[in-house]
Amino acid sequence: MSISLILASASPRRTALLDQMGLSHRQFPVDIDESPLADESPEAMVMRLAEQKAATAWQRLSAAGETDMVVLASDTLIAFNGKPLGKPADREDCFTMLRSLSDNEHEVLTAISVKDDQGSKTQCICTKVQFAPVSDDDIAAYWDTGEPADKAGSYAIQGIGGQFVKSVSGSVSSVIGLPLYETRCLLKEFGISK
Repeated sequence: MSISLILASASPRRTALLDQMGLSHRQFPVDIDESPLADESPEAMVMRLAEQKAATAWQRLSAAGETDMVVLASDTLIAFNGKPLGKPADREDCFTMLRSLSDNEHEVLTAISVKDDQGSKTQCICTKVQFAPVSDDDIAAYWDTGEPADKAGSYAIQGIGGQFVKSVSGSVSSVIGLPLYETRCLLKEFGISK
């Protein structure tokens, strides 16, 4: 009997990255409360959210009678000066975030969590991203594309926002939403490989 890989995400970027790895999978997005806990570090938050997504998907699929599955969940968070940056609430929030990131380094934290009927394992990958100087005109033009509206930290490295990135130290695929190397290694531990 073959094991099914379930991606607990609606992200087209994450599914494209799994496709790039040659891994057959099915998406099963779950909604959880993503509010930060009091005094929670960005690393603890991103790991907790990935674990909750994997556990929630596992519970729902198991309750529906599914067996022989491995669930992969991921969460990505941008941290600047130790504080998480979520998706912008509006245009002004986008300006505030991108002005902060302009000509500065920030961290992109992506946690991956894998769960099967024997247990689960979670790992956090930290990538440092250096932004180039970004003007208000650049930010206004970028906002008008619509891209930053639903992106953590108000930018997408794999999209138009990539033009603001001066350098990356770490996993580029992690910044997009799924660290390929670490995901491959973790899935192998759970019997999933290509």
